[in-house]
Amino acid sequence: MRLFALVFVTCLFAAGLARADSLSEREGWQVLPTTKSYTALVDDLKSAIKDEGMLVVTQASASDGAKSRGLTIPGNRVVGVYRNDYAVRMLEASVAAGIEAPIRFYVTENTDGTATLSWKTPGFVFAPYMEEGGQALQELAGELDTVFLAIADKAVTSR
Repeated sequence: MRLFALVFVTCLFAAGLARADSLSEREGWQVLPTTKSYTALVDDLKSAIKDEGMLVVTQASASDGAKSRGLTIPGNRVVGVYRNDYAVRMLEASVAAGIEAPIRFYVTENTDGTATLSWKTPGFVFAPYMEEGGQALQELAGELDTVFLAIADKAVTSR
């Protein structure tokens, strides 16, 4: 019975993912639907990150994991982006803010074959630490907001 329940819940979850589409706007997020395919947007995002002098620190893909299990779900990738000089400045301002690094981009595949690029802005991510981090963290977040916007602009407009 437990196995049946687990399979049933897994199927419902996978069916929900298959119907998922472009993310909607939400507080602190930037959401940019594109006409690019999922694969093209992931590739262009990685190129834009490099072009802006940042580094891909982490990556995770639910769709790749599902594929390795024989399941097909819409493309889904989280890309953590940061750089050590930013990390050092962040930690000097607020050790607690360190839990938020790297800051992530989120690429999702839409039902029409296009993809969406989303991210929580660094200013929003670091907001809970501003009292502790003061002006230094506020300046860092502002710089990163500009960098992340430049990365996103290049990723969605390139090619």
